[in-house]
Amino acid sequence: MLTLSNVSKSYPGHPPRQLFAGVNLELRDGECVAVMGESGTGKSTLLNLAAGLDRPDSGTIRFEGQDLTSLDDDGATLLRRARMGFVFQAFHVLPNLSAAQNVALPLLLNGVASAEVATRVAAALASVGLAARAQTLPRELSGGELQRIALARALVHRPALLLADEPTGNLDHDSAARVLELLRETTRDARTAVLLVTHSAAAAASADRVLRLTPAGLEPYAPPLERTL
Repeated sequence: MLTLSNVSKSYPGHPPRQLFAGVNLELRDGECVAVMGESGTGKSTLLNLAAGLDRPDSGTIRFEGQDLTSLDDDGATLLRRARMGFVFQAFHVLPNLSAAQNVALPLLLNGVASAEVATRVAAALASVGLAARAQTLPRELSGGELQRIALARALVHRPALLLADEPTGNLDHDSAARVLELLRETTRDARTAVLLVTHSAAAAASADRVLRLTPAGLEPYAPPLERTL
């Protein structure tokens, strides 16, 4: 599904600051992998690279056999729109659209028929417990509700790969548990692969594998998961 081979990335500067080098990862269909690490190690950057939103300094990134580093911006956008879902840490919901309209965006961009759009949006909102908030504008939603809207939007078009940046970071315990269960259902039933970055031990514990990002690459997460970073 997703393969990162010897990937490195630095921040520009004089001299450039290396975030990480030698990152290798193979993510299979239906697998959930959590990446932990201290702040500033480049976890969000790693997700951006996997989505084709950024380019590595070196190494290759392949998604469903396609070399992302060989695509131009338009090609990467089309692939991302059709086959990936992304939950951003800052939500990125459109303020003038209702919750339902925000969730519908991936379907509309992919040309899904309007009747099916309505059905799938309703199901996506119900899955995150927000069916009653479908017509609500983002300014009237809490941070936790916005997080769940962002997750519903990322999953509504049934992507092959879900990339999630702190997907439970703004949620209370019960909402976080619901989101984690939804992620597990998605990997199990839809065979969607999930790559998430998190500081949450509970979120990491729900994954099939937990890795730690360091400047030298990805390594198995060794400390007990009860000890949060």
